[in-house]
Amino acid sequence: MRVLVTGAAGFIGYHVARALMARGDAVTGFDVVNDYYDPQLKEDR
Repeated sequence: MRVLVTGAAGFIGYHVARALMARGDAVTGFDVVNDYYDPQLKEDR
């Protein structure tokens, strides 16, 4: 199945995307990286 995960660079979105990929789904991740939180945290994921 092909899945779009919004918020993929955040904590929950990251883990959801990894779980979906682990079960064989094709995942496209989308997120907006702004400076509300430290952008380096999201870029490292």
